[in-house]
Amino acid sequence: MQPCHNCRAIIDEYTLDKQLEPLRGLTADDFNVCADCATVVPDACVACDGAVYVPRSETSTPDYCPACRSDRIERTGRDPGWTAEHTS
Repeated sequence: MQPCHNCRAIIDEYTLDKQLEPLRGLTADDFNVCADCATVVPDACVACDGAVYVPRSETSTPDYCPACRSDRIERTGRDPGWTAEHTS
């Protein structure tokens, strides 16, 4: 058991795994925060309509889920970041 990187509480992996279920195969092992510090927003990814993980420090909801962000990094070699670039 490890402490949450954000609040230092011990991470309850069962609770966090249940919360992360919509994030395409990610588990508590992929995060270093507790369930109270992880926010999952369903249907918010612009690429796959999957859930996104919103870091507590972020003030807006990311456009890409972690899996699509990772796919884009592998495919293009560039990190799109949390938010897509919108053209005006």
